Amino acid sequence: MTAQPPSSWTVTGWILRRPTALSEAEQLQFKTVLAHCPQLDALTRHVRSSAVMLAEHQGERLPERLDAVRRDDLPNRHTLAAGIDRDRDAVIAGLTLPWNSSVIERHVNRIKMLKPQRFGRADFHLLRKRVLLYSQDIAF
Repeated sequence: MTAQPPSSWTVTGWILRRPTALSEAEQLQFKTVLAHCPQLDALTRHVRSSAVMLAEHQGERLPERLDAVRRDDLPNRHTLAAGIDRDRDAVIAGLTLPWNSSVIERHVNRIKMLKPQRFGRADFHLLRKRVLLYSQDIAF
């Protein structure tokens, strides 16, 4: 009887975690999976190098990363690279500069969470009151 292959969720977790965070058994299984799928191996390289670029604010490396993506046979990644190229200067600035819009994004996500809660149970005035009361508690 052969061993069951790891689930897609397991492999995704291996790709997204730091290589040093994987146990020896996981590293061995992951190397086996990558040996059987060159596209997944290329994707793993791109994900990990992009993570370093993000964590270390190395936006100037973006053109080099996009060229590397285009050299591989990953058509869906080519589409992503083309989309990033359309707004390259803004993406580089977002990867490089210390300022970001995370506070605003947090509020947008919170409002998106609150909106479905009100359907069928409350009206717009209750939603407005909840948003305004919550925003008074947060210091910008």
